[in-house]
Amino acid sequence: MNYRPSRRTRRLAIGAAAVLVLAGFNGPALYNFTTDKYHDYKINQPGYKAENGHWDVVNVPDEFKINTIHAALLKTGKVLLIAGSGNDSKMFDAGTFRTVLWDPVKNSYKNVDTPADLFCAGHTQLPDGKLLVAGGTQRYETLEGDVEKAGGLMIVYNENPDKAKTLKKGTRFTGRKNGKTFVAHSNVLVPRAKKQADPVTGEVSVTPSSARVYVEAPEKGKEHQTGTQDQYRIHGLKAGEKDNLYGIAQKLSFDKKDFQGIKDTYEFDPVAERYITVDPMGEARWYPTLTTLEDGSVLSVSGLDEIGQVVPGKNEVYNPKTKKWGYLPRKRFFPTYPALFLAQGGKVFYTGSNAGYGPADKGRVPGVWDLGSNEFTEVPGMSDPDILETSMSVLLPPAQDQKYMVLGGGGVGESPKSTAKTRIADLTEDNPRFRDGPDLYSEARYPTSVILPDDTVLTTNGSGEYRGRSGSNVLKAALYDPEKNEFREVADPLVGRNYHSGGLLLPDGRVMTFGSDSLFADDANTKPGTFDQRMEIYTPPYLHQDGERPELKDAGKPRKTVRLGESVAFRTKDAESVEKMRLIRPGAFTHVTNVEQRSIALDYEKTPDGIEVTLPDDPSLVPPGWYMVNAVDGEGVPSKAVWVKVPVDANADSHPTVPESPPDTPGD
Repeated sequence: MNYRPSRRTRRLAIGAAAVLVLAGFNGPALYNFTTDKYHDYKINQPGYKAENGHWDVVNVPDEFKINTIHAALLKTGKVLLIAGSGNDSKMFDAGTFRTVLWDPVKNSYKNVDTPADLFCAGHTQLPDGKLLVAGGTQRYETLEGDVEKAGGLMIVYNENPDKAKTLKKGTRFTGRKNGKTFVAHSNVLVPRAKKQADPVTGEVSVTPSSARVYVEAPEKGKEHQTGTQDQYRIHGLKAGEKDNLYGIAQKLSFDKKDFQGIKDTYEFDPVAERYITVDPMGEARWYPTLTTLEDGSVLSVSGLDEIGQVVPGKNEVYNPKTKKWGYLPRKRFFPTYPALFLAQGGKVFYTGSNAGYGPADKGRVPGVWDLGSNEFTEVPGMSDPDILETSMSVLLPPAQDQKYMVLGGGGVGESPKSTAKTRIADLTEDNPRFRDGPDLYSEARYPTSVILPDDTVLTTNGSGEYRGRSGSNVLKAALYDPEKNEFREVADPLVGRNYHSGGLLLPDGRVMTFGSDSLFADDANTKPGTFDQRMEIYTPPYLHQDGERPELKDAGKPRKTVRLGESVAFRTKDAESVEKMRLIRPGAFTHVTNVEQRSIALDYEKTPDGIEVTLPDDPSLVPPGWYMVNAVDGEGVPSKAVWVKVPVDANADSHPTVPESPPDTPGD
């Protein structure tokens, strides 16, 4: 039997031979290389690239450099980079909010008008290819001792059963007893009161409605704080409204003020390249997770509200057709940025990964959530469950296997704890549970994981401590093979990345990484850190092989829309070498959270002109939207992607919502 070495083996042999020849002829000179020079030489050798891939820092013009907090791949192949105020209080105070659109093929850039501070918003792909962006920042955190104006929570009541009332930002409230005045920091809608007739007596009762708003004294000074409850009259009301609307507040003081969220919601149009305002959420949210459901609607969960508290289990669903939000009828609590994946069967799987805010003993247990019944079935077996914060979660490829991996993580808050563990749960089992997988390259909070077309998962970066403290950034990367259940380390990234970092698969098979927000700039933790605005491109080993990569094109007249269960043909001269066809959903990444990315195996047949693929018929496996189709040859080399649109399926389940008011029925 004749043995023909693979392209990778041949390339490695050639590269190794070149190094040996150089060493033989010029050994002393080689030893005189500095460590950095030799490392640079080694990582640029063809054989090394073919085995480990290669990293390059992107040349970004100064006028387009931003503190990228969020990134999403659009159906145009461009990448939306969102900073908002970019975790920079000076930018926030100046009202300077940034978004940049990047074309990775041309390496061209465009500044985009940004309508609100979308820093720490949530985002997800919509069925028509727009990106839904919801939430963001109303107020930055202020530590105790730095608070200059007394403030806190004002509950506004409405006793009128016939009319709701919107109070504008800047509305003034004056205490009836203390005589002190406070100012609303945002608009607030107070629903009409609830009117109900007794079914027996017919007697009508009215229950006042309420809404919350953060208020603050108009001037600095300790004399403006209060210590007891008071009722507050509202300025600017009409005569008939004064008896029905009023505020109640407890202590309004100089306590620490947490970040506060906004309700604002936008759709980003990738063709017009602009934000479009749609109806706001019912709840203000900072650090929310948005998950696309099987009917194309979007679940919005958690986040800090308009007074800086974690939203207490009031979850909402966005309807892309009506552009409106409605509440799920029952509550369920999660910490901020929970990793919530659409799982087969239409249920939502919570892996336990999250990005931070919330009590350590509530809402952190992994499980499967039925949105219809609100039933939550715990998935046990998670090792080190107390260090899931800032871990990464991935639906391993192919998505049909329904295996989920949790990578790394740290302790709650600013805990110094971190882990190198990975844990895997298989939801196809009768009684799913987590089991430990192979260890990551290092203990790491904030690792970034990106699914590749060859069914491997690239994981890179992270830090051993909170926000890279004590010089703990990890300059490592590894490829995980789900079939072998093993990692192999590959080329080291050039830039350290921790908090506020992430990565995306690009249509040409490369990976971009962005961001990093170190707390300190030195190992001794004495100098404040600065945001790293550099982007990197990782070119995986499969793009450093000899020969041409597979080519995939639309067959004849481009057919962009393919329904579930339907087939679509592509032209390719490389059909004989193709061994996999993959349907890959574009990612939307922020804060160690990317619940969008998934890679779906496609059935296919080879034809005289190319390949015909058939989509699965399960809407919970393939939520509607735009997808990349990749052909992958026998050596794992993928084609460039061809884009297709998967519309909403007629059989997709939808979830009933309550549009007018949040649920008052209990949940977890």
